[in-house]
Amino acid sequence: MRHIALFVLLLALLGRDASAAAPPHPNIIVVLCDDLGYGDVRALNPEGKFATPNFDRLASEGVAFTDAHSGSSVCTPTRYGVLTGRYAWRTKLQSFVLGGLSPRLIEPGRETLASLLKSQGYNTACVGKWHLGMNWKLLPGKDVAELNIESPEQVHNVDYSAPITDGPTSVGFDYYYGISASLDMVPYCFIENDRVTAQLTEEREYPLFMGRDQGKTRLGPAAPGFTTEGVLPELTRKAVQYVERSAADARGGKPFFLYLPLNSPHTPVAPSKEWQGKSALGHYGDFVMQTDDTLGQVMAALDREKIRNDTLIVLTSDNGCSPQADFPNLIRQGHNPSGIFRGNKADVFDGGHRVPFIVSWPAGARQGVKSEHLTCLTDIYATCAEIVGVKPVDTAGEDSFSFLSALTGDTLNTSGIRTSVVHHSINGSFVIRDGNWKLAFCPDSGGWSNPRPGSTLAEGLPPVQLYDMEKDPSEKVNLQGDHPEIVARLTSLMDTLVSKGRSTAGAPQKNAVAVDFRKPAAGVQKKQAGAKGKVPPNPLANPS
Repeated sequence: MRHIALFVLLLALLGRDASAAAPPHPNIIVVLCDDLGYGDVRALNPEGKFATPNFDRLASEGVAFTDAHSGSSVCTPTRYGVLTGRYAWRTKLQSFVLGGLSPRLIEPGRETLASLLKSQGYNTACVGKWHLGMNWKLLPGKDVAELNIESPEQVHNVDYSAPITDGPTSVGFDYYYGISASLDMVPYCFIENDRVTAQLTEEREYPLFMGRDQGKTRLGPAAPGFTTEGVLPELTRKAVQYVERSAADARGGKPFFLYLPLNSPHTPVAPSKEWQGKSALGHYGDFVMQTDDTLGQVMAALDREKIRNDTLIVLTSDNGCSPQADFPNLIRQGHNPSGIFRGNKADVFDGGHRVPFIVSWPAGARQGVKSEHLTCLTDIYATCAEIVGVKPVDTAGEDSFSFLSALTGDTLNTSGIRTSVVHHSINGSFVIRDGNWKLAFCPDSGGWSNPRPGSTLAEGLPPVQLYDMEKDPSEKVNLQGDHPEIVARLTSLMDTLVSKGRSTAGAPQKNAVAVDFRKPAAGVQKKQAGAKGKVPPNPLANPS
């Protein structure tokens, strides 16, 4: 009896509902925002001007990681890494992103976070922007781009009324509801499991930025009544419904995994009417605040169902903020979406890949803590595997390190801690970070900020960039000429990580294609720049 009394007391101290049976493992929700900058979250950037009360609440109830990074500074490769625990540059996608009609990037038979958790008894669902490819039924004799965004002619090469194969439900998700890719790409419709929810009888394009003459999305097939401002509310509604529908099973011992990749605040920047003007800094700020509210609605559902304490929530972003948010205008108003970090989405600089990363699990993790633990979004896979007691096989999670010890504060468990991380930019330029040192294997941004690849600003620059991120987090001083020994050491480390096919311990694996990290991606730069001396396309006119 004394043991029972102590157990009930412990539950009470943890704020848990003692009348409900605790699941053997926590429910897991991964909220992946789209183009949310590190500086957009008030808990990470006190100088930020957007109100983000729900992001901040999550940080107060968990661990805010201040040195967390996406595997890439654009979205498709990062999403691949989140679900597989493997760097996407090991696949055949070496630069840029997929389109809305591209075939599936995740290889047949590869274990994903969803399939891993499903094997451990979880209900699994994905609600949101997929952007990892799915196989649409092509019209006879027609094709679509495999590793790039479809051309204007290709948007009509698909039978949209036919079932879709090799989508989210083929990689471990029991249920899917969402959009196929970024909301500036066709098709403009919702998909449920393997079918569009309405026939695409219209041809539509949408403003890229509400209230601003900033171009339009790609013209293509659309469902009647489909609006860009309606997408985030619909994804929010579906996510809340899923939590409510899964709560009884969770209380009964069958937990759930919800992967919630949002469409916001990526272009089209289209906050709902009730959010327009809320930030007083323009519609990008409004959209960030509405994104924060989506998290709040999901957390409120967990509270209502009395399962919040037994739910692990990850809040993060696929890369840094896009320049389409209009950095100069926001900075004039005192807000920098990248915080103190240089660059933005698409770049090798930290503004491209250092992302918000907040993890809260009231029943199992520390609360109100900031951690400098080096983390990558690929690490979600290994962390969840450790939580459920599964050791990944050699052919899974090759670049995933568990950060569970940083969550719990277990200072004795230092085995398998991440010490280095690799990123790549939109044009396929590579970066490696080891300790305080960061080496970029290119002379330029690799993306959209200056010096842009192929621009006159990049001419004559050293072929690599070395920064001391402890002393120079804004990457102002290139030290490659002062520390050739560090350049050599990090280059050798990068060689090893490429040749082994993994960065974790285990049997060597094969990359899908040859990986040349010593670019500076000359062939890719030529494709992006068009000709020597020309800058890459203006991202404001060519969204991705």
